[in-house]
Amino acid sequence: MRILVVEDDLSVSHWLSSKLHASGHQCRLVGDGEGALEMIKQEAFDVVVLDRILPQMDGIEVLNRMRGTARPPVLILSANDQTSDRVDGLRAGADDYLGKPFDYTELLLRLEVLTRRRQQSGIEEQVYVEDLFIDLGQRRVKRAGQVIDLTDKEFRLLQVLAEHVGQTVTRTMLLEKVWGYHFDPQTNLIDVHMSKLRTKIDKGHERSLLRTIRAIGYELG
Repeated sequence: MRILVVEDDLSVSHWLSSKLHASGHQCRLVGDGEGALEMIKQEAFDVVVLDRILPQMDGIEVLNRMRGTARPPVLILSANDQTSDRVDGLRAGADDYLGKPFDYTELLLRLEVLTRRRQQSGIEEQVYVEDLFIDLGQRRVKRAGQVIDLTDKEFRLLQVLAEHVGQTVTRTMLLEKVWGYHFDPQTNLIDVHMSKLRTKIDKGHERSLLRTIRAIGYELG
């Protein structure tokens, strides 16, 4: 999983990051609500761990600001653990709520459940990005009405990007989701396949829909 931890207590965030990395997951840290909103806008995450008590903007306001936008599942992690606190958090849009202190094993299980639930519910079967049409169920792709034939790996790359339209998807995330295991992020494996995919998607069209985000990854939109 690629996890964003929003926590202003450095001891907690670094401990949690260390545990998540040891469990085989990627973890990004940010200590305030504004930074969290910006990072979610720029990068793709599978799930967010959000502290409720943050400087300047608390977790509830962060959720309110994300309302109506595409975002990953959010688990609130908070010392405020009364029933009313949980109700407020869930009503604001949190997908789960766990009180502090907490057991790491339980937290990890909850994150796995949220990620699995999202994968099972999926996104819309049909995705439109301007004149690009992607039918995820039928594995069909068209641009400007013309059918585009893709290899399995090319379609999987496009599918991951389509699940995060308008967000930067990192090279490591693409490697994990398309090839299913870890590669050196500096390998040219992605570049080769993305080059072929970009040629099929964008060649002959005035606007390019696949963009390279230098030193980070790729974006569809």
